[in-house]
Amino acid sequence: MPRNSLFLLLIWLLVWLPLLYHSVSGHDAYVRDACSVTRYQNLCVHSLAPFSIVAKQSPSKWARAGVAVTITEAKSVSQFLVDLNRNRTMRGRNRGALLDCVECLSDAIDNLHGALGVLRNLSGTTFEEQMEDVTTWLSAAMTDQGTCLDGFEGGKGTQVELLRNKVSGVTYVTSNALALVIKLATAGPESLMEP
Repeated sequence: MPRNSLFLLLIWLLVWLPLLYHSVSGHDAYVRDACSVTRYQNLCVHSLAPFSIVAKQSPSKWARAGVAVTITEAKSVSQFLVDLNRNRTMRGRNRGALLDCVECLSDAIDNLHGALGVLRNLSGTTFEEQMEDVTTWLSAAMTDQGTCLDGFEGGKGTQVELLRNKVSGVTYVTSNALALVIKLATAGPESLMEP
């Protein structure tokens, strides 16, 4: 009896594993295709892979996913900055720059929410105007992130370096989201139709 069970298990694995592999690699192709237009492709693929099953070949879903991931990342870094400020370990010029950075990242998060709000309500009749609004929101978020980093120019120390890396990471994810939005804008309002 155990021999039959083992045989059946082996047959089942031989039949289903190739199908499962094909299914996973197909979803991998979706995210790689979507991320092909981004500057930070490996980061894009890694951060957006969970959306492959839902987004598939939909430029609007990929753009929404890109902005949603950016919001999550920006909120995480914003909390890091608030905690860093609460610990009061930064002094002098860096302390002032940190306070400015907290405000800049808060503004960036507001801009990202504005972009996501537009992406959730896309319309074929106002598509071009909406795409202009979304790119403006995302560009403003990137400017806020850059302004945050500018305050630490020439700054030294482990915390300053960690802060730079975290804020730069948000900027990279935002850049990817902007590229996905531009891809959506290029695809035009026809891309809003579900296949």
